[in-house]
Amino acid sequence: MRLSRYLLPTLKENPADAQIASHRLMLRAGLIRQEAAGIYSWLPAGLRVLRKIEAIVRDEMNRAGALELLMPTLQLADLWRESGRYDAYGPEMLRIKDRHERELLYGPTNEDMITAIFRANVKSYRALPMNLYHVQWKFRDEQRPRFGVMRGREFLMKDAYSFDIDEAAARRSYQRMFVAYLRTFARMGIRAIPMRAETGPIGGDLSHEFLVLAQTGESAVYCDRAVLDLPIPADDTDYDGDLSGIVRQWTSRYAATEDVHDIERFEREVPADQRVQTRGIEVGQVFYFGTKYSAPMKALVTTPEGEERPIHGGSYGIGVSRLLGAIIEASHDDAGIIWPDAVAPFNVGLVNLDPGDAQIDEVCANLQTGLELLGVDALHDDTDDRAGVKFARMDLLGLPWQIVVGRRGLARGVVELKRRADGERVELSPAEAVRHIASHLNPLHPVSLT
Repeated sequence: MRLSRYLLPTLKENPADAQIASHRLMLRAGLIRQEAAGIYSWLPAGLRVLRKIEAIVRDEMNRAGALELLMPTLQLADLWRESGRYDAYGPEMLRIKDRHERELLYGPTNEDMITAIFRANVKSYRALPMNLYHVQWKFRDEQRPRFGVMRGREFLMKDAYSFDIDEAAARRSYQRMFVAYLRTFARMGIRAIPMRAETGPIGGDLSHEFLVLAQTGESAVYCDRAVLDLPIPADDTDYDGDLSGIVRQWTSRYAATEDVHDIERFEREVPADQRVQTRGIEVGQVFYFGTKYSAPMKALVTTPEGEERPIHGGSYGIGVSRLLGAIIEASHDDAGIIWPDAVAPFNVGLVNLDPGDAQIDEVCANLQTGLELLGVDALHDDTDDRAGVKFARMDLLGLPWQIVVGRRGLARGVVELKRRADGERVELSPAEAVRHIASHLNPLHPVSLT
């Protein structure tokens, strides 16, 4: 992609109303544009990140056996009355009427609707376990939307819902999602720690929040330092097998949000030099809520004995759009964003220092073609801006790699390759630069610049 033909409206100064780094950098890097309080347009570069995050989420949900569908953003109020949640949810719910005076709501979550879909189509225990998910826009009318996409009113969310014959089976489904979440966030280049949490308006008696540790987080968190170094479940994890050992490993160490923090237990179980007290950004939460929805809504299945029984349910959310903010909060410096490879809008920023020079233009074109043939996304800065402006823009946007092509280097047959994360630079031939980047992005063949 040529930058001269791309919509990337970067800003030199920090917006006055942006209070945290991720909000400032998303606006300055041209990822989003605010349309109203807590409501944003996603510009091309921001949308590319959003889609890459979605792809990882879908891949891991599918791997864990979940089935994707798509539910509407508008829901009938009658469904929420049937489950008992319509009047209990609070002013965050946007309630509206259509031209026929039917009461609707812009869905903040989908437990009620998915239960109605399930009860209309599944009648026997033989179809269980079942897990249905979608990636859909949600709306919660926050009283004080702030921090950009971290606490917006409209947001993109992955929500999954499990259906099981009894509590034991439902807890196995919970474990599958717990493990899938560990893998999902790790693939995005972040470590999200599962912590005991309150269930809130979703209900139930078992819940874990997955939090990225960051000083700008909304929640105070307390954990054993050992949990920060636990291994992520492997690619070949058997989701049909016994996952209780993995879950036990991650939950046996103390880790809790401030809402359920037990200071006496924390000090009793965790040595003083192992205690971590910081803040965290919630990027996902998993719930087991039993028959909270299936009993009042009569979502019943026939058991092997021929009896009808309400299913046991769970729900599992990931804040897809919120993840952009969380990743940036965890990975940035004074110059801008530092994207992990897997979710960067482009893998490489190709900086042409002398646009219009036939040789430079040809080398840049060949580099871009070579990278894209290997599945590497490249953004070619072919603008007439000064070199300093180009370098600052690339650091602000935070692409993992930069290839700088100029007359002086090409006179010696080399380009400069820079790794954004640590600033390391090395001179290589154009072909070697392409090979270095391609092999680094292939986890089976990591490579060092030196």
